[in-house]
Amino acid sequence: MNAAANARTGNPLTRARRAVVDANDRVRDAWAGAPTWQRWIVYGLLLVVVLLAPNEAVGRIMSPESHWPTLLFHPIGTYILLAIGLNVVVGQAGLLDLGYVAFFAIGGYSMALLGTKAGWNFWEIVFAGVFLCAAAGVILGAPTLRLRGDYLAIVTLGFGEIVRIIANNTDAIGASRGINNIPHPPSIEGVTVDDVEPFHYGVVDPRPYYYLLVVFAVLIIILVRRLENSRVGRAWAAIREDEDAAEIMGVPTFRFKLLAFAMGAMIGGLTGVIWASKVISIIPGNFPFILSATVLAAVVLGGAGNLPGVIVGAFLIAWLPERFRALSDYRIMAFGGALVLMMIFRPEGLLPSRRRRAELAEGTGGMGTLGAEVGAPIAEAREEAGR
Repeated sequence: MNAAANARTGNPLTRARRAVVDANDRVRDAWAGAPTWQRWIVYGLLLVVVLLAPNEAVGRIMSPESHWPTLLFHPIGTYILLAIGLNVVVGQAGLLDLGYVAFFAIGGYSMALLGTKAGWNFWEIVFAGVFLCAAAGVILGAPTLRLRGDYLAIVTLGFGEIVRIIANNTDAIGASRGINNIPHPPSIEGVTVDDVEPFHYGVVDPRPYYYLLVVFAVLIIILVRRLENSRVGRAWAAIREDEDAAEIMGVPTFRFKLLAFAMGAMIGGLTGVIWASKVISIIPGNFPFILSATVLAAVVLGGAGNLPGVIVGAFLIAWLPERFRALSDYRIMAFGGALVLMMIFRPEGLLPSRRRRAELAEGTGGMGTLGAEVGAPIAEAREEAGR
């Protein structure tokens, strides 16, 4: 019996998929029609929840086997920020980047080198690290963005490994020993909120770094959303769906792909700067290929191209293995099995956009020329895309 017949006869899997899609669409329609003041109330409540998240009572539920505030900063906070940056490249522009960890490393080493050898303070290094990563994104993108699909993926993977190997073999930046005694951001003493010093950046308490990460995440989310709803975002969507058609219609595809690479690199570099300022010491082994693959999995799991979905996907990817740490090594096997099932039964992601579902129905997987042509059953995907 084919997929269309299953849909008509009420196959249980099809009914479950329909229920999830309908629920998502109802929430999305209600949100689209909500007045501005209601949206700001929701944004405010979400921000309050995020700021109260390091509470110990929350930690006893969310991560009984781990230190919850530390977990919130890394990996949860850093994965979310990295996923937002990679989503610009993969989800919005449709460019498969398997070497995204390179920009995270460049940001981290910028913090380490400029802080320990040049004596710069954190805020100066933030701007320098972001600029260096943007330059690295342009340098990588300029000769390679004329490639597509698997070829682009191979080049970016190689770039990530080149950065790590150079760091591992260059004595001037510590080689395999890495760099120690990385300075913290400058503290503001005497400010206390509920027994927390939110502006005291030391070794023991990760909460000030988490709040710093939240501030930057909010600013980046606002920037990315504005770009998504602008001419730039529409150009990225056109490139993702069909680059040849976009170029024929007059979209300067190379320029916009280069901009996406630079934007993603800047966000990755910023995350690296913040992370390095907390950990005090970094080594090349902190930046393996698997980190790029994990962040990419977070983007795909949440729903590439849909910012709320990407944030949820990154949270789950970072949190679930820690939540089930009591299962020892079996937790990774269970986590991997859950990802496989997710990609089988909901390949569009947890919170996909309607545009991504429509692209999936056309067989592109919602990622342009990435080669992700395997998706949901065509009849089901087309039915869902039409809702």
